[in-house]
Amino acid sequence: MLIVNIDGASRGNPGPAGIGVVIIKDDLRIAEYKEFIGKKTNNQAESTALKKALQIASAFDDEITVLSDSQLVVNQRNNKYKVRSKQLKIIYREISNLERHFKIVMYKHIPREKNEDADLLANRAIDEHNNKYQNNQS
Repeated sequence: MLIVNIDGASRGNPGPAGIGVVIIKDDLRIAEYKEFIGKKTNNQAESTALKKALQIASAFDDEITVLSDSQLVVNQRNNKYKVRSKQLKIIYREISNLERHFKIVMYKHIPREKNEDADLLANRAIDEHNNKYQNNQS
């Protein structure tokens, strides 16, 4: 079974946003991913991180546990909360389709301190974009 840590970061709400994904199998980090995703809300960034994580993880295994520090994402995927935002409904439909590639998909909320690696990747994606943008302006 894969353990997948996800995080989305937004500086402002909405603001420049990034995603981070860390995939672990048998206590070994087998993949990590970061991407700047433009101007998004924090919830859009968290959901986009989940979508990307499922896309990547499907190449490795068909059983997955997703760990996120976003209570909203975890509770929405566990059907405890409804999705109200139109933009999030579109992403969540795509996520539901991606979940079909797996035999088991579990979602668990973890404290922010236990999600440092994914958080670091998401923020690094924003920093790298900002640095590239600033260098192109000079």
